[in-house]
Amino acid sequence: MKWRKARGSRNIEDRRKVSKGKTGGLGIVGIIFVLAIGAFFDVDVSSLLTNSGGSSVSSGSVELTKEDKTQAAFVSATLGYTEQIWDAVFKDQVGGTYRPVTLVLYKGVTQSPCGNASGATGPFFCPGDRKVYLDTDFFTTLSRRLGAKGDFAAAYVVAHEVAHHVQNELGTLGQANKARQSMNQADSNRVSVMIELQADCYAGIWARYAEDKLGVIEGGDIREAMNAAKQIGDDTLQSNAGNRPMPHTFTHGTSKQRQKWFKRGYKSGRMDQCDSFAALN
Repeated sequence: MKWRKARGSRNIEDRRKVSKGKTGGLGIVGIIFVLAIGAFFDVDVSSLLTNSGGSSVSSGSVELTKEDKTQAAFVSATLGYTEQIWDAVFKDQVGGTYRPVTLVLYKGVTQSPCGNASGATGPFFCPGDRKVYLDTDFFTTLSRRLGAKGDFAAAYVVAHEVAHHVQNELGTLGQANKARQSMNQADSNRVSVMIELQADCYAGIWARYAEDKLGVIEGGDIREAMNAAKQIGDDTLQSNAGNRPMPHTFTHGTSKQRQKWFKRGYKSGRMDQCDSFAALN
């Protein structure tokens, strides 16, 4: 993806210069393993780290590396592309005005109205403050541990989280989460899958506009996104973790589903083609 000369977003809240955390008695290998499981299953495993009998690490100033600065520039450029694209899509397809999301960059641990954000939680959108939370170290996990390499794989992750903000702006996310509160776990998981697949579809729309309207897509980018969708499918993640896939526990969709819905958005460029709720009912 062409991003180095892009106009970056101003809606970045950078908290990376202050780091908070606690090392556990698990040892560095154990900590890495637990963080990987959290990233695999999109769950907060910070309690496993903070209750592991380790010693505290005091807050302090963090020196940002050259790589940290490059990753921030990349995220800013990608977020800027989402702002341009969703502004156009809302005007063309919704007849409304898109309000950009704020993206919080952090390292280690930070606070959000949705609970602690940490490397264990993975990137997420918090409706409580309408912000996306991202530890850019996740890009390393995505590439090295999950097998989703390339800058557009990382851009797909950002676009997917921004898509949850789009759902929130349209009221879809709030309605779905409210319905989940009165459901049993299996049904709640099923609705969660619908939410995630629609976000994948919206990420596909973003990719289509990035190609057609902004001209920033390069050869191989869409393959990188499709591979990322495959690698973070629930069935693939569970299999790679050495477990037998258990469909009733899926919260994001299978690899095949995630690829299908991203491709659906990319091919159509239309929000009305992203109704996963109707398609999966």
